[in-house]
Amino acid sequence: MTTDDEVEEEDRLRADWYGLLARLLGAEPDDAFLRSLAELEGDDSEMGQAVSTLAKTSARLNSEDLKHEYFALFIGAGESELLPYASYYKTGFLNDRPLARLRNDMLTLGLARNEGVSEPEDHIASLCEMMAALISGDFGDPLPLEEQNAFFEKHLNGWAQRFFEDLEAAPSAHFYMPVGTIGKIFFSIEAQAFEMAA
Repeated sequence: MTTDDEVEEEDRLRADWYGLLARLLGAEPDDAFLRSLAELEGDDSEMGQAVSTLAKTSARLNSEDLKHEYFALFIGAGESELLPYASYYKTGFLNDRPLARLRNDMLTLGLARNEGVSEPEDHIASLCEMMAALISGDFGDPLPLEEQNAFFEKHLNGWAQRFFEDLEAAPSAHFYMPVGTIGKIFFSIEAQAFEMAA
Protein backbone atom coordinates (compact mmCIF):
# COMPACT_ATOMS: atom_id res chain seq x y z
CA MET A 1 0.00 0.00 0.00
CA THR A 2 1.32 3.43 -0.90
CA THR A 3 1.38 6.61 1.13
CA ASP A 4 0.07 9.96 -0.09
CA ASP A 5 3.67 11.12 -0.53
CA GLU A 6 4.19 8.43 -3.17
CA VAL A 7 1.25 9.62 -5.32
CA GLU A 8 1.63 12.74 -7.44
CA GLU A 9 -0.60 15.66 -6.48
CA GLU A 10 -2.40 15.58 -9.84
CA ASP A 11 -3.19 11.89 -9.35
CA ARG A 12 -4.36 12.50 -5.78
CA LEU A 13 -6.77 15.12 -7.13
CA ARG A 14 -8.02 12.72 -9.81
CA ALA A 15 -8.53 10.02 -7.19
CA ASP A 16 -10.40 12.54 -5.01
CA TRP A 17 -12.80 13.41 -7.85
CA TYR A 18 -13.47 9.73 -8.47
CA GLY A 19 -13.93 9.20 -4.74
CA LEU A 20 -16.38 12.09 -4.47
CA LEU A 21 -18.46 10.78 -7.38
CA ALA A 22 -18.42 7.27 -5.87
CA ARG A 23 -19.65 8.62 -2.53
CA LEU A 24 -22.37 10.76 -4.13
CA LEU A 25 -23.67 7.96 -6.34
CA GLY A 26 -23.29 5.00 -3.97
CA ALA A 27 -25.99 6.24 -1.56
CA GLU A 28 -27.79 9.45 -0.74
CA PRO A 29 -25.63 11.77 1.39
CA ASP A 30 -26.35 11.96 5.09
CA ASP A 31 -26.68 15.32 6.88
CA ALA A 32 -22.99 15.43 7.88
CA PHE A 33 -21.87 14.88 4.28
CA LEU A 34 -24.36 17.50 3.06
CA ARG A 35 -22.88 20.02 5.50
CA SER A 36 -19.38 19.32 4.18
CA LEU A 37 -20.61 19.66 0.58
CA ALA A 38 -22.20 23.01 1.47
CA GLU A 39 -18.73 24.32 2.34
CA LEU A 40 -17.30 23.64 -1.13
CA GLU A 41 -16.30 26.67 -3.17
CA GLY A 42 -16.12 26.84 -6.93
CA ASP A 43 -14.56 29.29 -9.36
CA ASP A 44 -15.74 30.79 -12.66
CA SER A 45 -14.95 27.68 -14.71
CA GLU A 46 -17.74 25.37 -15.82
CA MET A 47 -16.62 22.81 -13.23
CA GLY A 48 -16.33 25.51 -10.57
CA GLN A 49 -19.85 26.73 -11.28
CA ALA A 50 -21.19 23.17 -10.97
CA VAL A 51 -19.36 22.79 -7.63
CA SER A 52 -20.88 26.08 -6.44
CA THR A 53 -24.35 24.90 -7.48
CA LEU A 54 -23.83 21.63 -5.62
CA ALA A 55 -22.73 23.55 -2.50
CA LYS A 56 -25.75 25.87 -2.59
CA THR A 57 -28.13 22.96 -3.18
CA SER A 58 -26.54 20.98 -0.32
CA ALA A 59 -27.03 23.94 2.03
CA ARG A 60 -30.80 23.96 1.57
CA LEU A 61 -31.53 20.22 1.62
CA ASN A 62 -31.45 17.50 4.25
CA SER A 63 -30.91 13.76 4.06
CA GLU A 64 -34.66 13.07 4.10
CA ASP A 65 -35.09 15.17 0.93
CA LEU A 66 -32.32 13.20 -0.74
CA LYS A 67 -33.76 9.80 0.16
CA HIS A 68 -36.74 10.55 -2.08
CA GLU A 69 -34.61 11.95 -4.91
CA TYR A 70 -32.11 9.08 -4.78
CA PHE A 71 -34.95 6.55 -4.76
CA ALA A 72 -36.66 8.15 -7.78
CA LEU A 73 -33.43 8.39 -9.75
CA PHE A 74 -31.70 5.11 -9.00
CA ILE A 75 -34.04 2.65 -7.27
CA GLY A 76 -37.67 3.45 -8.08
CA ALA A 77 -40.84 1.52 -7.37
CA GLY A 78 -40.80 -0.78 -10.35
CA GLU A 79 -38.48 1.35 -12.44
CA SER A 80 -36.01 4.11 -11.65
CA GLU A 81 -35.31 7.04 -13.95
CA LEU A 82 -31.73 5.86 -14.51
CA LEU A 83 -29.93 2.54 -14.51
CA PRO A 84 -26.33 3.42 -13.55
CA TYR A 85 -24.71 0.22 -14.83
CA ALA A 86 -22.12 -0.30 -17.55
CA SER A 87 -23.96 -3.39 -18.84
CA TYR A 88 -27.18 -1.45 -19.34
CA TYR A 89 -25.54 1.49 -21.10
CA LYS A 90 -23.37 -0.73 -23.30
CA THR A 91 -25.84 -3.49 -24.21
CA GLY A 92 -29.30 -2.46 -23.03
CA PHE A 93 -29.38 -5.33 -20.53
CA LEU A 94 -28.38 -5.68 -16.88
CA ASN A 95 -25.77 -8.23 -15.74
CA ASP A 96 -24.48 -8.70 -19.27
CA ARG A 97 -21.05 -9.24 -20.84
CA PRO A 98 -19.54 -5.93 -19.60
CA LEU A 99 -20.12 -7.10 -16.01
CA ALA A 100 -18.48 -10.47 -16.72
CA ARG A 101 -15.45 -8.73 -18.28
CA LEU A 102 -15.22 -6.38 -15.31
CA ARG A 103 -15.30 -9.28 -12.84
CA ASN A 104 -12.45 -10.96 -14.73
CA ASP A 105 -10.38 -7.78 -14.62
CA MET A 106 -11.18 -7.33 -10.93
CA LEU A 107 -9.78 -10.80 -10.24
CA THR A 108 -6.62 -9.97 -12.18
CA LEU A 109 -6.20 -6.70 -10.25
CA GLY A 110 -6.99 -8.26 -6.87
CA LEU A 111 -10.23 -6.28 -6.42
CA ALA A 112 -13.36 -7.67 -4.81
CA ARG A 113 -16.86 -6.40 -4.13
CA ASN A 114 -17.27 -5.01 -0.61
CA GLU A 115 -19.17 -7.25 1.79
CA GLY A 116 -22.77 -6.23 2.19
CA VAL A 117 -22.96 -4.52 -1.21
CA SER A 118 -25.78 -5.94 -3.27
CA GLU A 119 -25.33 -3.80 -6.40
CA PRO A 120 -23.50 -5.40 -9.33
CA GLU A 121 -19.89 -4.30 -9.64
CA ASP A 122 -20.53 -2.35 -12.86
CA HIS A 123 -22.53 0.30 -10.96
CA ILE A 124 -21.05 3.73 -11.70
CA ALA A 125 -20.27 4.31 -8.00
CA SER A 126 -18.32 1.04 -7.77
CA LEU A 127 -16.35 1.79 -10.92
CA CYS A 128 -15.48 5.29 -9.68
CA GLU A 129 -14.37 3.78 -6.36
CA MET A 130 -12.18 1.28 -8.21
CA MET A 131 -10.58 4.00 -10.34
CA ALA A 132 -9.83 6.06 -7.22
CA ALA A 133 -8.16 3.07 -5.60
CA LEU A 134 -6.19 2.12 -8.71
CA ILE A 135 -4.87 5.68 -9.03
CA SER A 136 -4.04 6.18 -5.34
CA GLY A 137 -2.77 2.66 -4.64
CA ASP A 138 -5.31 1.90 -1.92
CA PHE A 139 -5.06 -1.81 -2.70
CA GLY A 140 -1.33 -1.97 -3.39
CA ASP A 141 0.85 -0.03 -5.77
CA PRO A 142 -0.85 2.59 -7.95
CA LEU A 143 -1.44 1.34 -11.47
CA PRO A 144 0.79 2.89 -14.13
CA LEU A 145 -1.02 5.44 -16.28
CA GLU A 146 -1.21 3.06 -19.25
CA GLU A 147 -3.02 0.46 -17.13
CA GLN A 148 -5.33 3.09 -15.64
CA ASN A 149 -6.14 4.10 -19.21
CA ALA A 150 -6.83 0.49 -20.19
CA PHE A 151 -9.27 0.07 -17.26
CA PHE A 152 -10.92 3.41 -18.02
CA GLU A 153 -11.30 2.62 -21.73
CA LYS A 154 -12.67 -0.84 -21.11
CA HIS A 155 -15.07 -0.12 -18.26
CA LEU A 156 -15.93 3.60 -18.15
CA ASN A 157 -15.16 5.64 -21.25
CA GLY A 158 -18.15 6.55 -23.38
CA TRP A 159 -21.00 5.19 -21.35
CA ALA A 160 -20.12 7.07 -18.14
CA GLN A 161 -20.28 10.41 -19.96
CA ARG A 162 -23.72 9.47 -21.33
CA PHE A 163 -24.87 8.45 -17.85
CA PHE A 164 -23.80 11.80 -16.37
CA GLU A 165 -25.53 13.68 -19.20
CA ASP A 166 -28.69 11.68 -18.47
CA LEU A 167 -28.34 12.43 -14.75
CA GLU A 168 -27.89 16.14 -15.44
CA ALA A 169 -31.15 16.16 -17.44
CA ALA A 170 -33.22 13.75 -15.30
CA PRO A 171 -36.60 15.22 -14.23
CA SER A 172 -36.12 14.24 -10.56
CA ALA A 173 -32.53 15.52 -10.38
CA HIS A 174 -32.34 18.63 -8.20
CA PHE A 175 -29.42 17.85 -5.92
CA TYR A 176 -28.07 15.39 -8.51
CA MET A 177 -28.25 17.81 -11.48
CA PRO A 178 -24.90 19.47 -10.62
CA VAL A 179 -23.49 16.02 -9.79
CA GLY A 180 -24.32 15.09 -13.39
CA THR A 181 -22.57 18.22 -14.63
CA ILE A 182 -19.49 17.54 -12.50
CA GLY A 183 -19.29 13.93 -13.66
CA LYS A 184 -19.79 14.88 -17.32
CA ILE A 185 -17.00 17.47 -17.20
CA PHE A 186 -14.64 15.30 -15.17
CA PHE A 187 -15.01 12.26 -17.43
CA SER A 188 -14.52 14.41 -20.52
CA ILE A 189 -11.28 15.77 -19.02
CA GLU A 190 -10.12 12.26 -18.11
CA ALA A 191 -10.82 10.92 -21.60
CA GLN A 192 -8.92 13.81 -23.21
CA ALA A 193 -5.99 13.47 -20.80
CA PHE A 194 -5.69 9.73 -21.43
CA GLU A 195 -5.87 10.34 -25.17
CA MET A 196 -3.09 12.95 -24.98
CA ALA A 197 -0.92 10.67 -22.84
CA ALA A 198 -1.28 7.69 -25.18
